[in-house]
Parts: sequence; structure tokens; C-alpha cells
Amino acid sequence: MVFVDACFKRHTPYTPVWFMRQAGRYLSEYKEVRKQAGDFLSLCKDPKLSSKVTLQPVDILNVDAAILFSDILVIPLEMGMDLGFFAGEGPKFANPIESAQDLAKLSENAYEKLNYVYDTIALTRQNLAQDKALIGFCGASWTLATYMIEGEGSKTYLKSKKMLYQNPKFLHQILQKITHNLKNYLEFQIKAGVNAVMVFDSWASALEESAYLEFGWKYCKEIADFIKGKYPHIPVILFPKGISGFLDRIDGNFDVFGVDWSTPLVLAKEKLGAKYTLQGNLEPCRIYVRDSMLEGAKEILDLMQGSAHIFNLGHGMLPDLPRENAIALVEFIHNYKCV
Repeated sequence: MVFVDACFKRHTPYTPVWFMRQAGRYLSEYKEVRKQAGDFLSLCKDPKLSSKVTLQPVDILNVDAAILFSDILVIPLEMGMDLGFFAGEGPKFANPIESAQDLAKLSENAYEKLNYVYDTIALTRQNLAQDKALIGFCGASWTLATYMIEGEGSKTYLKSKKMLYQNPKFLHQILQKITHNLKNYLEFQIKAGVNAVMVFDSWASALEESAYLEFGWKYCKEIADFIKGKYPHIPVILFPKGISGFLDRIDGNFDVFGVDWSTPLVLAKEKLGAKYTLQGNLEPCRIYVRDSMLEGAKEILDLMQGSAHIFNLGHGMLPDLPRENAIALVEFIHNYKCV
């Protein structure tokens, strides 16, 4: 697989490409399946339909990897939290963590309750072309903790950060319980058939450097160590969004570093490119304008010529991006020859 070869810094005939949130609302085919499922969570819990939307962008865009269609919040859901998705408001937990008693109620073995995810993986791998990779994923411990403490997405992370400074021991207990579930969750995904795993730390930028290294990155590294220790043949991708200010402090036993669009790729290459394959980092909004999209892609491909690189966006696909531009972008990347 070209994607897996790139993860391990092996020579590839072209730069592999896939897109975060490549299965989504910009595809009419996805919207039809979502309507059939009834709601987002029902779609996540239906292996047949989840597999179908996982495969759609591979067939339509010709990307080099499929990424499992699911949601990072299925872990806290199966830990015992009351999760709902609300139109225009996003996910909300009715019972956020406030005390040790709240944490004690949550399951240590949520990963055992996620058979609908593992069935989706098995079905997808069965129907995915052998030269295409299947990526499994989870949210990072810190990112999941913020949802579980705040009760919803947040712009200030006030409750989470207040806990970090007022009661760091308790926050570590929350993070440890989440991390235990995540390590096993990714292992079960590997056993079900994924070819690589990715950890999304979407809210990494909420913390100052010292706090992130202790309460965020530490647990990403722990997850990576667990997977690489047992499955060295499985690439591990870590994506801490928005931490360009302290790339010097990034280390760990993983294979690919996801670069978000706010991080200059030249900086990531300078700081991390010798050790890790870099993944990224086209600004997603460039896809709205084809000339800007191709100009940005050319800059990235020229910069990464001769270096281990997987092309991706610097964050997820947006719901109204023109699919014809995304198709053209993949073709451009596959055929691009640096001059």
C-alpha cells in the first residue's frame, strides 16, 4: 500500500493523499445514506451504512486511504455518558464529569461495547481494494476529557482548565481512565482489520506548552507506545492541532505527525521532518477556488519533494466544498512531478 509505505518513509511512486472528514456532507451520496439512517448516531451504529460512507470517498475521489466513519465520542458514550447530537448545537452530554463519584460510574471497558465499530471495519476491509489502506482512529484523551467535563464543545474550556490548575490529580485520573479505553479501542480496531491508526487531539491548542505536554501529549505518547509495542507494523499518526509554537518539544514512538493548516509546513519539516513522515496541510478553504487550491498543493509538494509526506488538508473537509475540485486535487497530486 502506497499510504503505508509513506508512513514508514519508504519510497513511493507518487505522494499518497486522503482527506480528513472525506466522508461527509459535500457528497450527495453521503447525505442520502445519512437520511436513510435517520440521525448521525444511528449512522455510526449501523455497520452496513457506516461502511458504505467509509468507502464512498475512495470510489469517488480515488484517495489512497479510507478512514473509518465513526465519531470520537463513542468512547465516552460507551463509558456510560448520556450523549445526544443536536442540530445547530453539536454533541452534548447530559451528565458531565464534576466529581470522583461521576468518574467512578464510568466503565473501564467501554471498548468491549463497540462491536458496531469493529463490524464496520471488518466489512469495509472486506470491500476495500487491497492497495487502499483503512485508517482507524480515536480522539485524544485531552480532547475527549474536555467534552466529558464541559458537557459540550467549548471555546474557553473553562471547566476543564479550571480543573487542570485547581485539581490536577483528578484530571489525571480522568485522563488515565480514558487512555486505558483508547489503547484497547485502537487495538480492537487493529484486530478488526485497520492498516493504520490516528489520534486526533483537536483541542491541543487550548493549553499552554507545559500544560499540554503534561495533560495532552503525555497521553498521546502513551497510546502510541502501547500500539507500537504490540503492533510495530501498524503506522501510528498523531495530530495535535495548533501547537506550532512548541514543535521542538514533540517526541515519541509514532510514525506520522499530522500538520494543521495554521502550522507552517516548512517549520514542521525543519523541526520534525527528519524523524517523522509529515501529513498535511492544505488550508481546506482553498478547495473552494481551483486555482488557489492547485497553487497551494504545488507549494506543498515542491516543499516536501524528497521527504516523507502524505498529502492531506490542515483540518477537515467542509460541508459545501465542491466535489469536482476535490476530485481534481487528488488527480493533480497523483500526477504531480516536481521540477
